[in-house]
Amino acid sequence: MENTLKTLSGVNNPKTGKSLTEENRWVNAEAKESGEIVITYKRDGISPQEKREIEDQIIEKLSDKYDSDKILVKTVSNTTETQGEAQAEAPKPTAAHASLKVGHGVNGNKKRIPGVGKVIAVSSCKGGVGKSTVAVNLALTLKRLGKKVGLLDADIYGPSLPMLLNKKGAKPEATPEKKIKPLEAYGMKFISFGLFINDNDPVIWRGPMLGGVLNQFFFDTDWGDLDYLVIDLPPGTGDTQLSLVQNTEVDGVVVVSTPQSVAVADTIKGLRMFQQVNTPIIGMVENMAYFSPEGKEEKYYIFGKDGVKNVAKDLEVDFLGSIPLEMVMREGGDSGRPYMVDDSYKDNEAFASYMDIAGKVAKMYESKGFLGKLFK
Repeated sequence: MENTLKTLSGVNNPKTGKSLTEENRWVNAEAKESGEIVITYKRDGISPQEKREIEDQIIEKLSDKYDSDKILVKTVSNTTETQGEAQAEAPKPTAAHASLKVGHGVNGNKKRIPGVGKVIAVSSCKGGVGKSTVAVNLALTLKRLGKKVGLLDADIYGPSLPMLLNKKGAKPEATPEKKIKPLEAYGMKFISFGLFINDNDPVIWRGPMLGGVLNQFFFDTDWGDLDYLVIDLPPGTGDTQLSLVQNTEVDGVVVVSTPQSVAVADTIKGLRMFQQVNTPIIGMVENMAYFSPEGKEEKYYIFGKDGVKNVAKDLEVDFLGSIPLEMVMREGGDSGRPYMVDDSYKDNEAFASYMDIAGKVAKMYESKGFLGKLFK
């Protein structure tokens, strides 16, 4: 107990700035036979927000000795004891399945993912623009071009790849080297946090915990040899994006938006975030650009016209192309059979758009002058 409390001597009360040791708040530190460590302190006068900050400090101080899912924080206040784990319980895999350590990620020097040629992130600051659908179909189109492709679902809070790839309920196994063995779908390797939780389970985590899981997806997954690893990012410019660019060598970002002004305005923020952290922008894609009823030539610009194309010009980044709305694309996503695996759509406009966009991406990486262009 004494050694543990000594380790925690630097944990401060956010309200006063004094350590919990100075304020004589520590009650007990007990190591359980199950491997858990239970820390109890006096909570009087500490708000819920301050309590969360104290828990974060405790986890950080003990992270060298304990996984964060083994750290249990209890408080005592006016003789009333409350108990709360410092984080959501980790998924409990069966013996044959791979598992995740959901502790806090540690930012370090950027590393390349072993065996992976190029890492491409698909991003949008705005939710609901079809970014995951674009990521899946872009990856499948690169595969059509003869590339070895993997797909990583980095949206921890809303993982959608298991549904889009018809792998709901599937569970990754561990390799003999204790690495995560990615699943395969339509000839691609892929991994998603959705494979480690039940469909209806919410993920109630603090931001820093995401980094630990993402690092395992990057560096503790047996990706083998890939030409491209496509990463489907969540909306926004938060912890996932920062963990990605701080820990991983990202070769380029494809930025997705629909044409309407509100989506484009948010998307610009995400694009500028990557520029500020010196991550190359491959170009912008306009998704849901227009709708043409089957068998008719009319085009209906439901979300506006050329919004992404115009902003790409203003920002001096490449415009990769427009992808129209097609009913079969939505139906394919719902059924788990992505649009670009079906040869019957080869004469459709969206199919041609994906082939053109993927061709541009592949050609850029084959161009000797590409890096200089990206960092201009």
